[in-house]
Amino acid sequence: MTDQKQQLEQQLWNIANTLRGKMDADTFRDYILGFIFYKYLSKKMELYANEMLEADGITFADVEGHEQEAELMEALKDAALDKLGYFLAPSELFSELARRGNAGGKNQFILGDLSKVLTHIEQSTMGSESEDDFGNLFEDIDLTSSKLGKSENDKNELIVKVLAHLDQIDFDLQNTDSDVLGDAYEYLIGQFAAGAGKKAGEFYTPQQVSKVLSKLVTVGKNQLKSVYDPTCGSGSLLLRVASEVEHVSGFYGQEMNPTTYNLCRMNMIMHDVHYNKFDIKNDDTLEKPQHEDLRFEAIVANPPFSAKWSASPLFMSDERFSAYGKLAPSSKADFAFVQHMIHQLADNGTMAIVLPHGVLFRGAAEGHIRKYLIKDRNYLDAVIGLPANIFYGTSIPTCILVFKKERKNKDKVLFIDASAHFEKVKTQNVLREADIDKIADTYTAYTCHPEQSEEPHPAIDKYSYVATLTEIKENDYNLNIPRYVDTFEEEEPVDLIAVSAELKQLDQDMASVDATIVDFCKQLGINTPF
Repeated sequence: MTDQKQQLEQQLWNIANTLRGKMDADTFRDYILGFIFYKYLSKKMELYANEMLEADGITFADVEGHEQEAELMEALKDAALDKLGYFLAPSELFSELARRGNAGGKNQFILGDLSKVLTHIEQSTMGSESEDDFGNLFEDIDLTSSKLGKSENDKNELIVKVLAHLDQIDFDLQNTDSDVLGDAYEYLIGQFAAGAGKKAGEFYTPQQVSKVLSKLVTVGKNQLKSVYDPTCGSGSLLLRVASEVEHVSGFYGQEMNPTTYNLCRMNMIMHDVHYNKFDIKNDDTLEKPQHEDLRFEAIVANPPFSAKWSASPLFMSDERFSAYGKLAPSSKADFAFVQHMIHQLADNGTMAIVLPHGVLFRGAAEGHIRKYLIKDRNYLDAVIGLPANIFYGTSIPTCILVFKKERKNKDKVLFIDASAHFEKVKTQNVLREADIDKIADTYTAYTCHPEQSEEPHPAIDKYSYVATLTEIKENDYNLNIPRYVDTFEEEEPVDLIAVSAELKQLDQDMASVDATIVDFCKQLGINTPF
């Protein structure tokens, strides 16, 4: 896996150098990821077709030109649409176009054929069950863009170079733990943070944070009926939850950005999630929710911090918000996302959401909503403080809030201060495996052993504390972590006698130095400086 990742990064760096100067980081990242997906679909198609043709003693490459080409192609297409959700002919495979592009001669011009292939992938699904999942997947790859070059030949030359670099990457499709698209995201965003900046951070949750959220919502479970992310971005968080359990029956998500929505569907397909098992929608979750009638067993989210939203008075009659009596302010949608997620949460479910620290203590409408969630609903299960500067594009400290509708610790809330537990890597702070495990283990001990409720369990000195609802009430429902977890480090006592002796010695030393300076000045025949 390490070798594969290093190889991937090297090839991505080579591609980036090929594209650098022609377009900004955001744009060429979309091209690279789109081509990675095309290569994945091609490899998947080839492996499946070869498996189907094994009994006939031929390979997929042998079908074109075969005496029974029409019948074989039709049978393969029907089978592929059912199994994979799409179809590619042998001449349309990534490897074939990459080979042609590097072969020279008149066949070297592949730009037109490549454009047709990408369109055909989408068209092959029309009228089938997978149509919605493959529609417009490649709309961000504009092969006519002047950014690729002035002439058609210049554009073709550039694309051929990109495909040649990608052709050297082994996708290791048999390894289900492989996360090529996720690794590519993390690397590209990390390398080009200056160009991608905050915009990129909005739709990619660092894998370390994804791990924490995923472990929190899967405690005590080895399979999930459903997992949902209302701001799913590229889908990495949904897939990370799946890696924590043996089986997930359904993946659900909503994403407002069309480009990111496309990449999320690509990511699902690249992780071998069958098109019947995921339902990703493209729209504004707060303004136009697409899964309102469904309830989910696990919900995770890293919504854009303190985003603006309409906060329209019409929402006071919306089931998601009406019971609270107040809406989150239009300048900060943080609690609107919390309310939306709680509405979608199943009674036996757990939700974990990353938010800025302000949600813990801000007053007005947010204070009212926070109090309602704790006092009237008693849904808050844990508050976890994360280190600052672990997200791309923002250095602010963040926290995770965990909510459950059926809580075992009905009169307590766990507080964890993990803000000092990280490793600094270049300009980013990173949670190490031990830091992730400590958070997860502490929450697991708390949620799985409520019978140990006589003592505040699991209280770890300067790290965690289990507060009673009475304590939280006494703090006027302010959840600021230092109110509950004491991280004060007592300083070493000062030995005043030793300090006094040091000061006397310093005076003596200074007098000796002054006398030496005076002597030098006399020898040189100049005035002393004092």
